[in-house]
Amino acid sequence: MPFARVVSFDDVSADRVARLREDIEGDRPPDDVPATEVIVLHDPEGRRALVVLFFETEEDYARADRALDAMPAGETPGRRTSVTRYEVALRRSA
Repeated sequence: MPFARVVSFDDVSADRVARLREDIEGDRPPDDVPATEVIVLHDPEGRRALVVLFFETEEDYARADRALDAMPAGETPGRRTSVTRYEVALRRSA
């Protein structure tokens, strides 16, 4: 069963999201973050964001979780307020 790492951030500016988009688009994730998909949701008025990363295995999730927890605060979209692990019960694209 796939897993998702859902991280919420506060104090996220539109400029920071634009820089993040430039950093992520076209690049493969680092080897220590083997995500199969990344979704970034941004509330510009509330300056909040949610980042959802999907992983095929629990081992991939654990490896990425360690790497992302060690990431310097300056490399994140904003101030991290929560990190939650989910099992992906259903996933469908149109």
